[in-house]
Amino acid sequence: MSILRLGLCVLGVYSMFLLWAVAQERLSVPFQHIDGQSTDKFKSALFLGTCQSFLSSLSAFAYIIIRGKSGSSLSSLLGLDLASMLQTNNPPNSETNGSSSTKVNGHAHSSSSPSHTSASTSKALLLRYLQVSAFITLAAPFGFAALSYITYPTMVLGKSCKLVPVMLMNFVMYRRRFAPHKYVVVAMVTAGISVFMGFGNEKPSKASSNGEQGSYSQLIGVLYLLINLILDGAVNSTQDEVFARYKVTGQQMMLWINLFCTVLSTALGTLPLPHIPVLHPSNGSQSEFANAIGFIRTHPSVVVPLVQFSFTGALGQLFIFETLQHFGSLTLVMITLTRKMFTMVLSVVVYDHKLTLGQWVGAGIVFGGISVEAWVKRKEVHAKRVLQEKEKAKIKSL
Repeated sequence: MSILRLGLCVLGVYSMFLLWAVAQERLSVPFQHIDGQSTDKFKSALFLGTCQSFLSSLSAFAYIIIRGKSGSSLSSLLGLDLASMLQTNNPPNSETNGSSSTKVNGHAHSSSSPSHTSASTSKALLLRYLQVSAFITLAAPFGFAALSYITYPTMVLGKSCKLVPVMLMNFVMYRRRFAPHKYVVVAMVTAGISVFMGFGNEKPSKASSNGEQGSYSQLIGVLYLLINLILDGAVNSTQDEVFARYKVTGQQMMLWINLFCTVLSTALGTLPLPHIPVLHPSNGSQSEFANAIGFIRTHPSVVVPLVQFSFTGALGQLFIFETLQHFGSLTLVMITLTRKMFTMVLSVVVYDHKLTLGQWVGAGIVFGGISVEAWVKRKEVHAKRVLQEKEKAKIKSL
């Protein structure tokens, strides 16, 4: 059964996100106007994010309801059963009922009332979800804008290197040290990207034929991509904290994060904000969503990739969280690593990108570095399992 489940997860992640990647790249190039005389680019990353997050929250809700235990309350299914969360957060010697008390220096002190503790726990959890959603809402426009300055294979390669900004921010902000192999991985990834971009001769949509202008455009694209990766790193660290502090499932987290993303992006998209580079590219007093809907009316060919992008992204997230819940992060890393390799190859085939031999070498260096990280993680997980088995054997022998 586990092998069948793993096979379905791999198939789901591959199929959904490969189709998602094709749609994402298609949305980054111009579309034919309805008059047939001009082409324009779809610029509303907020509208894209809203469509995907809305469908993702619906799919997560449907999954929770279908797979939930019969007889469970709605609050329990949605991860708002505060009693179960408090049991995981309180120390072993404390109780969550109204008569609980703790002794400090021999004197009894009553604990906080259950209603007060429950309310504060619920507020803290929802604020964490809101924090993750804010990071995601801000990160998406930068990733979409980067495609105007760098090619899609470069984008995929850069997105595979999230470890670099995560380690950099940890060192700068918290002075944290890492295992020696991680520095080797970062060096390989950095060198691989440098080789890939240095040997590239294909120009993205906003690159100029002038060499200096083309280099400047690539620098802007890399900067946007770096901001996107830093925000993605903040998303991952906050998600880890939520899993560590609260008893929630991946699907419950998926539901609430996407629900908050929908609310945030809808609020930003409907407000008549002034022109803000990347975040609100629309001009004038018209809202972002009004411009997006107007674009769809005058460029109907955008509908198919837009639906494909939203639908496959929503279903793909379900397979991601299913894999994470049943097989762990290591298996998920291996699946997503190979998926990104196939995504880059698929982009080259479908959209006829021309990669030089040097670029293939650079890509190989990057994926080689990430493979080193995955291999070391596999060894660490195996060593932990062996240690756990030995401890169990000792306990049985007593």
